[in-house]
Amino acid sequence: MGRLFLVNLEGKSYSCKHCKTNLGLYDDVVSKSFQSRHGKAYLFSKVVNVYAGKKEDRMMMTGMHTVVDIYCVKCGSYVGWRYEFAFEKNQKYKEGKSVLERYKVWGPDGNNYWVAQEVEAGESESDDA
Repeated sequence: MGRLFLVNLEGKSYSCKHCKTNLGLYDDVVSKSFQSRHGKAYLFSKVVNVYAGKKEDRMMMTGMHTVVDIYCVKCGSYVGWRYEFAFEKNQKYKEGKSVLERYKVWGPDGNNYWVAQEVEAGESESDDA
């Protein structure tokens, strides 16, 4: 096995809740209004220190998308997904962007957003919003 090289982010960042590896910058958050199966999720224009799983087509609230699950490169924990292709024209802006699930990451203020804190009565628990 080779040596692991991690990208170190400067500034306010989100990190893996298991190993604290930097994943994305606060300034790269495109939207905080996404939903996953487990609660809130944030759309990022760029993430680092992740590797991708296999491509698959998923039906989400906004239509069919080709996505890959993304995992922390250091500890292998699932952290979210990346949009590879959007079938709907109005969803093309998501292509190439990544979603980090809030319950899987530490926030820039050092908080871990657990499911119980984020999912309120009446909120959807679908993949996408």
